[in-house]
Amino acid sequence: MEADGKQGQEGSPELSLRPLDLSDIDDFMVWATDDKVSRFCTWDTYTSKEAGIDYIKNIVIPHPWFKAICLDNKAIGAISVSANNGNDRCRGELGYALASKYWGKGIVTRAVKMVASTIFNEWPHLERLEALVDVENGGSQRVLEKVGFHREGVLRKFCILKGRCRDMVIYSLLSTDPQP
Repeated sequence: MEADGKQGQEGSPELSLRPLDLSDIDDFMVWATDDKVSRFCTWDTYTSKEAGIDYIKNIVIPHPWFKAICLDNKAIGAISVSANNGNDRCRGELGYALASKYWGKGIVTRAVKMVASTIFNEWPHLERLEALVDVENGGSQRVLEKVGFHREGVLRKFCILKGRCRDMVIYSLLSTDPQP
């Protein structure tokens, strides 16, 4: 998937989504070792390059829809859609992470728009794209709302995250909703 063409001013970096691979390990380690980035993620902060390589080899590369968020082809984050099976195959879960130095610049909002505008065509069986966001993660909630996701409610004491039982906000975008 390529950039959405909205590059801003002349000379602005180009935003694109592409497969994350082992050649991205040094860029991956910049954000995967940052506690600020992993704070609301299901994964723990990476502490070794070997663990990062193992993750990319065994989880990322075989994943059906996992992309690097890139500025000028440099991986500054990741975005994924995880498929469900059986009776739940009509739903997919969106997840993303971005290097903290790029927060507040609209990058994740643009990346989520890129995914939302194509995923229902790429996966015709998908009827619903959903995202679970920690109630304390206001930035991620704003991203989803800007893209057009609907806030459906708070799932109280929904999951254990970083050793604590957490309330999560559930957001959805349907294949029949206006696409960004």
